[in-house]
Amino acid sequence: MNVKGKVCVVTGAASGIGEAIARAYAEAGARGVVVADLKTSRDRLANVAGDIDGLAVTADVGLEEDVKALIAAAEDKYGPVDVFFSNAGLSRKGQEGASDADWDVSWRVHVMSHVFAARVLVPGMLARGSGYLLNTASAAGLLASLNSMPYGVTKNAAVALAEHLAIQYGDRGICVSVLCPQSVQTGMTTPGPSAARVDGVLQAPEVARMVIEAMEAERFLILSHPQVAEYMLRKASSRERWLAGMRRLRDKIYGPPQSA
Repeated sequence: MNVKGKVCVVTGAASGIGEAIARAYAEAGARGVVVADLKTSRDRLANVAGDIDGLAVTADVGLEEDVKALIAAAEDKYGPVDVFFSNAGLSRKGQEGASDADWDVSWRVHVMSHVFAARVLVPGMLARGSGYLLNTASAAGLLASLNSMPYGVTKNAAVALAEHLAIQYGDRGICVSVLCPQSVQTGMTTPGPSAARVDGVLQAPEVARMVIEAMEAERFLILSHPQVAEYMLRKASSRERWLAGMRRLRDKIYGPPQSA
């Protein structure tokens, strides 16, 4: 899909990848770009919308009513949504002992937000015979997250969800892609050692360019770092060897676990 003349919605758009994608859509000639983020990012979001002559909508994508309201606002302003880039994300550290609240918010933002958007958009896209659902997961969703079990597990589910959407609707006019970046310089990037940074850190505009190219090719899996494809092959060829390697990487980056 070429986004020229299309109506595009981007969540998590006040900064990082979401902001870069929104700007790229506008530059590529989208007819309307709607940017969404939390109320706490209202000012930054308004600046992004002002720069690209778009519409800013505050929304918590972990709440279905907010996703419905976001899509309704986009349709009221520009008409049917052609592209929905469900990009909002967050990071909560910890393993199985992470709080229920951290598990719940990770699940709602990383998985259910995509479900909420699809529930609203799929019927209209099917009726029109066209549409694009682009969900952000993570390389951690293909591999693992060493310092956050809630993040890795829910991002893995996000990949599976995108696969299900592609299976159900990919031959009925709806394109589906899942963006699985490794380390990208955003507001979620924290100092200190990180397994995600072993292959370098990209800037958000670089990733935006990759996304535009992937959408034009209607490619399902979008990788910011090509090395991830090789890691996926290693994982598939021998889980035991891959798990042992991940434990060695864990010890190298973070040190051996001190307790369960």
